Amino acid sequence: MTTEVKSNSCPACAGNHDHAHHGHDHGHDHVHPHEHHDGCCGTAAETKGFCPCGHDAPGGVGHDRAMGRVAFALLGGMLCANSFLLDWLLPEQEFSAMFSAFLGAVVLALPIVATAVKDLLNGKVYMNELVALAILAALASGDFQTAGIIAFFLLLTIIIETRTASGAQRSIEELIKLTPNTARKLDGDREVEVDVVALRIGDIIRVRPGENFPVDARIVRGESTVNQASITGESLPVDKDVDDEVYAGTQNLTGLVDLEVTRVGEDTTLGKVKEMILAAEGSRPPVVRIIDRYAGYYTPTVLMLAGVTWCFTTDMDRVITLMVIACPCAVVLATPTAVVAAVAAAARLGILIKNVSHLELAARITAFVFDKTGTLTDGILSVVKLNAFAGVTQAELLKTAASAERYSNHPTALALQALAQEAGMQLDSADDFQEVHGKGVLARVGGELCRIGRVKWMTEQGIAIPEHEVSEQDGMSVVYVARGEQLLGWIGFKDKLRRESGAMIGDLRKLGVRFVAMVTGDRGSVAETVAQQLQLDEFRSECLPEGKVEFVEAVKKNARVAVVGDGVNDAPALAAGDLGIAMGAIGSDIAINSASIALMTNDLRRIPMLVYLSRKSRLIINQNLVFGMLFVFGGMVLSVFGWMTPIWAAVLHTGSTLIIIFNSARLVRTGEELTLEEKATAE
Repeated sequence: MTTEVKSNSCPACAGNHDHAHHGHDHGHDHVHPHEHHDGCCGTAAETKGFCPCGHDAPGGVGHDRAMGRVAFALLGGMLCANSFLLDWLLPEQEFSAMFSAFLGAVVLALPIVATAVKDLLNGKVYMNELVALAILAALASGDFQTAGIIAFFLLLTIIIETRTASGAQRSIEELIKLTPNTARKLDGDREVEVDVVALRIGDIIRVRPGENFPVDARIVRGESTVNQASITGESLPVDKDVDDEVYAGTQNLTGLVDLEVTRVGEDTTLGKVKEMILAAEGSRPPVVRIIDRYAGYYTPTVLMLAGVTWCFTTDMDRVITLMVIACPCAVVLATPTAVVAAVAAAARLGILIKNVSHLELAARITAFVFDKTGTLTDGILSVVKLNAFAGVTQAELLKTAASAERYSNHPTALALQALAQEAGMQLDSADDFQEVHGKGVLARVGGELCRIGRVKWMTEQGIAIPEHEVSEQDGMSVVYVARGEQLLGWIGFKDKLRRESGAMIGDLRKLGVRFVAMVTGDRGSVAETVAQQLQLDEFRSECLPEGKVEFVEAVKKNARVAVVGDGVNDAPALAAGDLGIAMGAIGSDIAINSASIALMTNDLRRIPMLVYLSRKSRLIINQNLVFGMLFVFGGMVLSVFGWMTPIWAAVLHTGSTLIIIFNSARLVRTGEELTLEEKATAE
């Protein structure tokens, strides 16, 4: 009811900025440039192209006026109730009762009429005009009690709508509460309390047990257990030691730790979460775009119908009833309330959705393509075999490989470095380090060029590999090691499946997903073993990033495909799918930027839950729209034929809005069984 039907500018923003200048004409969804306005533009309500605070000024004034409406509603409601009490208890005080009803109706009508007049002065037509005309008509007819009741219920609906539509802002406020305003910065051995905004990258801060981390940081002294549920949605705490990362808004449970600041402000993981919530709740699903396309014709049509009703019946009650029942608040709130609830449920589970159109698309996915390492498997490789060739010791093979790989973050490199450290090896320095993505590594160790990589790439590098040494055994991942032109041997690695991988794929099958495949840069024997264990429909092995993209493009010809990967090595494939889902995106810029949806945890059970949430939210949106339209158009028919009074129209109007809100609220608890199960496991 405070909603804008159609406009290219946001009245809440000084200067009426033309939205076309901010991205609407460039084919992508728009988050209002003034998203910092407290509770106005940039919230979930923007899914309907309106500012939920009644087009008020920025900077929190909208919410102040929303509270003002509550005061008007209470005062006006008491005056109207007083008029009925006077009629009942003191029937001789007819004038006093009428005057009390008149004052109450005026008080209740003021905020609605003021907003409608402001809209008209700005040359815009909103739903407010229908409400204001209905109230003014009731006042003109002299039935002040009826006018007061209508104004009370319609103002109540405006308040409910405003509070509901500002869901994104409240989500952000809850996130902001997670981070303290001050931090203990270390100046030598002395603690100095400073504002968090004054912290800079590289500063050393101290966080005590029970406190929340103010910024993203790396532990330099101490160890602790950290509750990361605010970011990942996981209820189980995580142990943290020196060099481990911690994230803003998470809670330090047990230990005193000193930390080096790595990210501040909007660059923190919590800052990215905030941006993604705003982007999701500020975007518009396709069904809303269809409604917006025809919304501009609605108010003139209703006014024309009201005029025709008056001409044929000369019954002002019918006209008032028509204009009250025609205000489509139930339809307006049908989608935003469901979107807010769905995004809130997803965020609680550690599922961050950039755009609600991606949430809607998840319901229509029929094929999934998974990366293997770090997605279906733990991604923590361990060395299981050192096969040194004649004249080379296993220690020499390991030291050469670990030294050459010392600057790589690839899982094989980490496994080599871990084994070398366990063996107490002193690694050599590596110069001219170069990592060829998906193929191997080159580096100079002790002045000699060393190469480590897969058989195909090593052959391309001119290293001759005996045919009988091309190992395809025991499902191991194998890399070959060469120093100069000499082949030193090969090293075998193994990874293990995530414990929830099989159950996740089974759940996807139950949800009707017809095709599940895996692409990996690993060897054929390894991929085949994993595919057999998980009963996958298809797999591709030894894929470079471009090969993964080609496979995804082929699957897209016959199905809507979601690609699931770690968001770093799989960024091209994630972007190629209809839907990209980045696993374990906590703290990863690439993951959040490359995927449509980011999972802040590595729990694969979130994926079928995402599909289920998407389908449930689509069902609830459809239910809301059908109910809202039936209510509006059915009520209009009843009002035209005189089968409904203005008071009943106002009551039913408010009731329909509440039904829509409560129906959407059912989404909030979706996935609660996952968090309950995690808590039970922890206990």
